[in-house]
Amino acid sequence: MRLLKQGMFLLMVTIALGSLWIFYLPTCSNPGWNPSSVLSYSWLEYTDSDDSPEKVCNCSGILQGEREALEQAKLLTITKDFTDSVHIPDEHYMNATEDCSAFKLRRKYLTSPLSQEEEDFPLAYSMVVHHKVQNFERLLRAIYTPQNIYCVHVDKNAKSSFLFAILEITTCFPNIFMVTQPVDVVYAAWPRVQADLNCMADLYNSSTKWKYFINLCGQDFPLKTNLEIVRTLRSLSGRNSINSEEMPAGLMRRVRNAHKIIDGRIQDTGKAKEPPPINIPIMFGSAYIVVSRGFIRSVMEDSRVLALMEWGKDTYSPDEFLWATIERMIGVPGSRRNHRKYDMSDLNAIARLVKWQGLEGSQDSLDSAYPECHGSHVREVCIYGAGDLKWMLKQHHLFANKFDIDTDPIAVYCLEKYLRKRALSELQ
Repeated sequence: MRLLKQGMFLLMVTIALGSLWIFYLPTCSNPGWNPSSVLSYSWLEYTDSDDSPEKVCNCSGILQGEREALEQAKLLTITKDFTDSVHIPDEHYMNATEDCSAFKLRRKYLTSPLSQEEEDFPLAYSMVVHHKVQNFERLLRAIYTPQNIYCVHVDKNAKSSFLFAILEITTCFPNIFMVTQPVDVVYAAWPRVQADLNCMADLYNSSTKWKYFINLCGQDFPLKTNLEIVRTLRSLSGRNSINSEEMPAGLMRRVRNAHKIIDGRIQDTGKAKEPPPINIPIMFGSAYIVVSRGFIRSVMEDSRVLALMEWGKDTYSPDEFLWATIERMIGVPGSRRNHRKYDMSDLNAIARLVKWQGLEGSQDSLDSAYPECHGSHVREVCIYGAGDLKWMLKQHHLFANKFDIDTDPIAVYCLEKYLRKRALSELQ
């Protein structure tokens, strides 16, 4: 029945669009395909005719920082009728994906690489998620291209409606798969690392010979098009981009004491750990990385890395030291020497743009690292608002964290419109 529906839908689209439809089918069987032969990509642009509730906003004005446009956006985000109209329940996606062809067409997913340059430089993504299907689907749509490969890890403790919705979405795409070994993710504990490791293994063992690995969570969103990401990664020439700095003295307890998961939470046992099995200091960094295929090979096979990971399983927030430390090991592909001159802050790394509440301040403040958050805060991290977009798009980072459609859907809406228009303009 599902195949019959798909066939009928394609027939109707063919009649509606005429011979143009043949240009929009996947072209993996045509190695000589040239995007310039496509008559028009205008149907892939996100427009007001898509009937999104957010279309009442002036995204052009928001991206330019116009006060009136930002005030209107702020008012809408606190209006119940508007926020209710934007919210999509998990169950919607189960119904929407019954006909995958219709779903992908309606949501305007890219079904062909937009350039030969992108097709020749496939990327691998790990996506660790546990709630908010709508966040996930809009992130996926923003980063999806058919030449890339995507591993999705859903927390084993996630709601069944969330899991089933994600399953239905992923089955619509041949290059997206669910991780083979999901785990119960515990915030700030080893299972959070294990979730990424399991996706890394699946991606590394896949048939796609991707060039770089990027890990994401459900509240990330890109700041660059796929072509811009590819060109940035090409310029790294095999190097990684990882936040890696000296561990602050106040955080050393995280790795000096043994920790244990008790009742679903990580807790300090008070027992001192043995020194780490490496000849360099434990570094401090971010859970989110941009690394070469060779780096992932070392994570899978290097005995020094494997020993460090085994030692780190009872530490607090191991994802904030593990990648940063591996990055400073001699012999790991794309790594940097263990010297303070090679330290890299999260603002200098390209993986993720995050606003920490303690580092925000006015534009004239000499003590602030970035302007004040225009959204809200959760665990001292800015949940971006529409007013943050103008500043964000000037940064060099590939992705930003955190976004939440329940908090400010307009920030996501304007950003995704901007990125799609930019991606299509790159074809000119």
